[in-house]
Amino acid sequence: MNYEIRLYLDQLTAKSAPLELKKTYARAIYIAEGSLAIKNGTSTRLTLSQNSAISIPELFTLSGGSVEATILRWELVDEVDRTNEIQSKQSTLLLAAKIALGDLSQYIIRCDRVDFPPHGEALTHKHQGGGIRCLLFGSIQIHTMGNIHAYQPQGAWFEAGPESVYAETDKVLASAFARVMILPKALIGGKSSIEYVNADDISKPKTQRYQIFIDELIQK
Repeated sequence: MNYEIRLYLDQLTAKSAPLELKKTYARAIYIAEGSLAIKNGTSTRLTLSQNSAISIPELFTLSGGSVEATILRWELVDEVDRTNEIQSKQSTLLLAAKIALGDLSQYIIRCDRVDFPPHGEALTHKHQGGGIRCLLFGSIQIHTMGNIHAYQPQGAWFEAGPESVYAETDKVLASAFARVMILPKALIGGKSSIEYVNADDISKPKTQRYQIFIDELIQK
């Protein structure tokens, strides 16, 4: 079945008006800056701070915390479903990409952050599932399918998984991106989804470092 993964940028002022989120197959919320209040009904469930994430597929309400917040929000929906689209000055759709999946109970949603030092690189590789990345800071160039795409902060791109990718980051500044991937459930528990194309690269030192926030089964 064809689904769509969407990435929204939510920019909430301190104590902002609530943002109502409808139920979806899977949702990951990453706090890039500031803090975020998550509410269920009239009671506050919890407050999240910068560089943290939570999975909330259910109906929920987001509100600004004590300071302004910049939020990255990924949602997995039916390709033709437009009911979850939010018409709000607080939210911007950065990217939407089609993704073909089988039985959703056989997949996990993973949200993580990948950091690079200056002049970092990700050696030519593939992944076992598709997902959307968004650059947090620095800069990055993605080499894939004979093309080179350059991204700056808040730039988003989709990687389907099977295509070979080589990435190189800013030569002066540290760089990082947050991402959400839909992966086979066999990888739950933080098992790596990466597959290096060149056998010699497997044993080479790697410049990227990972921080996993969400790694859980998708509930149908």
